[in-house]
Amino acid sequence: YVLHDGPPYANGDIHIGHALNKTLKDFVVRSRFLLGYDVDYVPGWDCHGLPIEWKIEEQFRAKGRRKDEVSKEEFRTACREYAGKYIDLQRDQFLRLGITGDFANRYATMDFTSEAAIVAEFHKFKNSGQLYRGSKPVMWSPVERTALADAEVEYHDHVSPTIWVKFPVVGATDSHPDDLLSFRAATPSVVIWTTTPWTIPANRAISYGPEIAYGLYEVTALEEGLDYEPWAKPGDRFIIADKLAEDVFKAAKISGFTRVDAINPSGLECAHPLAALDSGYGFSVPLLAGDHVTDDAGTGFVHTAPGHGADDFAVWLAHGHREVPDTVDPDGAYYEHVPLFAGLKVLETEGKKTGKFGPANGAVMEKLIEAGNLLARGRMEHSYPHSWRSKAPIIFRNTPQWFIRMDETLEDDNTLRDRALNAIDATAFHPAAGKNRIRSMVEGRPDWLISRQRAWGTPLAMFVDKQTGQPLHDPEVDARIVKAVAEGGADVWFSAPDADFLGAHDPERFEKVTDILDVWFDSGSTHAFTLDPRTAAHGYAGDRPSHWPADLYLEGSDQHRGWFQSSLLEGCGTRGRAPFKAVLTHGFTLDENGEKMSKSRGNTTDPLTIIKESGADILRLWVALVDYSDDQRIGKQILQTTVDAYRKLRNTVRYLLGALNG
Repeated sequence: YVLHDGPPYANGDIHIGHALNKTLKDFVVRSRFLLGYDVDYVPGWDCHGLPIEWKIEEQFRAKGRRKDEVSKEEFRTACREYAGKYIDLQRDQFLRLGITGDFANRYATMDFTSEAAIVAEFHKFKNSGQLYRGSKPVMWSPVERTALADAEVEYHDHVSPTIWVKFPVVGATDSHPDDLLSFRAATPSVVIWTTTPWTIPANRAISYGPEIAYGLYEVTALEEGLDYEPWAKPGDRFIIADKLAEDVFKAAKISGFTRVDAINPSGLECAHPLAALDSGYGFSVPLLAGDHVTDDAGTGFVHTAPGHGADDFAVWLAHGHREVPDTVDPDGAYYEHVPLFAGLKVLETEGKKTGKFGPANGAVMEKLIEAGNLLARGRMEHSYPHSWRSKAPIIFRNTPQWFIRMDETLEDDNTLRDRALNAIDATAFHPAAGKNRIRSMVEGRPDWLISRQRAWGTPLAMFVDKQTGQPLHDPEVDARIVKAVAEGGADVWFSAPDADFLGAHDPERFEKVTDILDVWFDSGSTHAFTLDPRTAAHGYAGDRPSHWPADLYLEGSDQHRGWFQSSLLEGCGTRGRAPFKAVLTHGFTLDENGEKMSKSRGNTTDPLTIIKESGADILRLWVALVDYSDDQRIGKQILQTTVDAYRKLRNTVRYLLGALNG
């Protein structure tokens, strides 16, 4: 019987969540052993990724050295040593907790043989046509200088500036009123609303909803008694969704208006609102029909910057456009070629203001005022994406990345999504509600973004043909790469000459990819080097037969979007099914009042303190007594109750044993 261990991250002492998880696993391992099974439980650790990379950056900064002044080899060595220290520490703490497992043959994603196996798994995706490089907007952390996947993003309340912007109409088809562009009346403007003023320089279109009713409105009066002059004036004409016109005019301090006519936005063309200030914005802005546009809020029109939003990108491509402008660099600053705003930061990435919005929003608003095309502005608190590691806001940014296709038909006539959904249906979930949760996530998830622009991880160890842009498919090259990584670790990919891997191929023709793999790909591949044969050739002390798929994966319920899902997709992509037969999930541990634990609030319970004061059995008994399938509570009072229960159990068993004669 094999319970495959979901790897904890090697960067600190164990916490109460670790104690709950590992003890539950130990109950499974021991009970199966007592039922007569040969139980193979191999503890493992997740070692690559940003938290360790950050810690090492801090250490180098403390010595007066910036990351770009440190060689990749030295940097990765420091990361490896850091992770190794915490593997040893956590191993001893798990053993003190009474965990039974093959700790002598533990696995770690940074072991050379593990890195080689992960590269080999990656090559399977590369060679099966499931991998592609796409230039599209992805969630990008300027603070961390890398792309993020959905599972690495959390949402927090955030206050953003809101602006209503005028896009003057400069062209129209015959389907519009005769006086729409007549000089006898004011030329109208399409009005958009956005919470990201910094994306206005990247605007290339305006999206409208084909089913939404729009009107041409004329301003007749402004609010009086204001301590500033509104940006609208009587006679201005605006095109707005009928349902939202009143809200827009209220924001713009317009007290009187008339609806001149109904408008069909199809065929309209506008000028960019900054065109009057710089010829770099002298292109026309078309109106594009988009199903994502609603009249629930805003103006009924969506400012469309294809490099900074998934819907924007999709509607831009759907209308036959291919060129996506690059506006913001990896540091979250405008590129030098961006007119009026070159070098200005969208997000601060250094110093005390790290993670705060930079001067870009304000600068764009000032230029819109100067151009006469800001209608109104305000502030809005809303849910905004943040990196779950740095806790800093992220942005959508167009950048070339590597993806695994979810909807490409494979050799069995199924897509990866089909395979994954079939595998979910074939898996036993405990509790059963987990099946619907992960199923809905897989049904709606986008292509799997697997590349990261960092240093500490397993590389996308492949070459790309500079002429075709396609990955090199050569089994001999792949074999040389995997062999070199198995012998010298992934570091060899960055240090060895390209010719060592390419053999007869001309190094001048090929580009070496130096991105690293998403750490979820690392941990999602662990089944490949723990469940498949683990022999002396793989670096293990004793040979073991293959036991794939595992009988059980057991982790917290948050792993439906994390390890369960990446393991599912990795197994389905390389072997056609999930690497597990059953999945068991447990809830989170809260304090005695049912509140989330946090060091800043001082309501955490440290498992090492409990073990020191009361012994590991008290912690294990608490795990045995709670309903693990739901969120559970722990604290001093609950632990005292557990101590009392333990004392009764122990004394009863002691009496019974004492009553046995011989």
